[in-house]
Amino acid sequence: MKLKFKTNINCGNCIRSVSGFLNEIENISWEVDTTTPDKILTVEGENLNKKEIVDAVENAGFDINELKN
Repeated sequence: MKLKFKTNINCGNCIRSVSGFLNEIENISWEVDTTTPDKILTVEGENLNKKEIVDAVENAGFDINELKN
């Protein structure tokens, strides 16, 4: 399963700030494409919990919105 989110995670320091929060979620892999205007966060894993991902990013102090396909 793969989910994509629009964020305001826009640089290496931002990625480091959110890493601790996202890395606490078990059995996922994630990356942020900071080269796109929407700063796309892609999360992959089995049985992804959207709320858990959104909460982790918001708790790190960033904005996040799910992208619809």
